Amino acid sequence: MTPKASTTTAPVVRQATLAVYTVFIVSGFSFASWASRIPQVRDALSLSPRGLGLVLLAAAVGSIVSMPLAGVVIARLGTARTVAVMSVVAAVGIAISAVGYRVGVMPVVAGLFLVGVGLGTWDVAMNVEGADVEQHLGRSIMPRFHAGFSVGTVAGAAIGAALVALGISVRAHLIVVAGLVALITPLAARSFLAAAPQPAENDRRQAPLRAWTEPRTLLIGLFVFAAAFTEGTGNDWLGVATIDGYGAPAALGALTFAIFLAAMTIGRWFGPALIDRRGRTPTVRMLGVVALAGLALVVFGGSLAVAMVGAALWGLGVSLGFPVGMSAAADDPRRAAGRVSVVATIGYVAFLAGPPLIGFLGEEVGTLRALTVTGGLVALGLLVSGALTPPATAAEADVTVASRAAEI
Repeated sequence: MTPKASTTTAPVVRQATLAVYTVFIVSGFSFASWASRIPQVRDALSLSPRGLGLVLLAAAVGSIVSMPLAGVVIARLGTARTVAVMSVVAAVGIAISAVGYRVGVMPVVAGLFLVGVGLGTWDVAMNVEGADVEQHLGRSIMPRFHAGFSVGTVAGAAIGAALVALGISVRAHLIVVAGLVALITPLAARSFLAAAPQPAENDRRQAPLRAWTEPRTLLIGLFVFAAAFTEGTGNDWLGVATIDGYGAPAALGALTFAIFLAAMTIGRWFGPALIDRRGRTPTVRMLGVVALAGLALVVFGGSLAVAMVGAALWGLGVSLGFPVGMSAAADDPRRAAGRVSVVATIGYVAFLAGPPLIGFLGEEVGTLRALTVTGGLVALGLLVSGALTPPATAAEADVTVASRAAEI
């Protein structure tokens, strides 16, 4: 990446950095708050594994609909306004799901569709803004922004587990979450660096289409697809699988999910140092093996305690896949919006395919055993991980950035 020649002051950049951390954290918190209550929603609606998979599909469809256009939206509104607007859309979706799950399936489906639309475009915009901040800082920070997302997911899952144990209703819990999302996120986005749409050298509305023709971008997207499937399976099904497969109480199922998220957070916070020493590709390949080991312990460990250890390894192993993919897509900040939009769209197809696939398999072999399909996606990610290596020009720019950062 090439450092920007900018008159932006250090305090402004620090404020923007904190703002990006905040929107990543709130995004993770909102998602995990919903995910922590999936077993209760399932029970209230009397859903089979297949039925639950189809309901969860609504959020993925919303993301897939919105993400291909995210580059266009960001070009017109700027990252700050895009994040602010889409956070409100996601909050409305959470509130609809919270109120509607006692009524029937359709309100939940509608709410989750809005959640997907909001979080999908929000995700692309905050990654583009994160890349912009990274350029101003002159050093790598993107994985730690994603660690912020994981901090939010840990907080959301842990609070969810506590509220399940205390008997707090899904409705009360998620309505409060929706209010917090709609309040905090737009306020934080005001401190973004890209506060207004930026003029482009070319027609930015065409950038996403051009990015679809780039082989490296498509391979990065395939890698992110595998990483998103592996991560998303843990997010959506780990709590349900431990409850169904090991007879765990609901609170312990939520706790297993929280362990998975905590391990992922640790990996994302300390991962940048490992990447700097070993490089992107060797690091994600090593962690892919860790993820496979953890998955095996969850599925075949034979007890809840072993499955919890496996959940920790699984979370650690999958921790860097998605953020490293976003960093690779944003190597050139001038084309970051289009490329991140393409890569994120391909990646989020995993959330479209994952829930129903696990649900259908769960009908045949049980939810816990159905998780074994995730191992094949880990292998796919390992096969295409070479695309993460920065191109020669980006690698040379990274050396320049490192040398300049050392002088500061």
